[in-house]
Amino acid sequence: MEIKIPKEVRDYHETIFFGLNTRQFICSLLALGVAVGVYFLLRPLLGTEEIGWVCILAAAPFAACGFFSYHGMTAEQLFWAWCKSEILSPKRLIYRSNSYYYDAIQGGMRMKKPKQKKRSRKEKRH
Repeated sequence: MEIKIPKEVRDYHETIFFGLNTRQFICSLLALGVAVGVYFLLRPLLGTEEIGWVCILAAAPFAACGFFSYHGMTAEQLFWAWCKSEILSPKRLIYRSNSYYYDAIQGGMRMKKPKQKKRSRKEKRH
């Protein structure tokens, strides 16, 4: 019997059924339930082909949530982080520097520049 051991312990996920971990299995069951529910709900209203496409579109987000991972966050964690940053506490960050050196020389920068000497014809040639 051969057991694969990942190099990083945090990457290990125990599989329970068909090679899926618990999260993937539950999301797959949820997607299956949504597809069956949509099928029986829309069967009197639409044809078979249209119902098939609607079932796929309705179940796809639930199935994707089980397999989605971005920077170590699950879909729910990513959605919650997005809600917090964009809806609950949106902030426009503006950079303003506090340069004491710039403030100190600000007066000197506003003074007129000294006039330059006019060059003679010999200096212009060189």
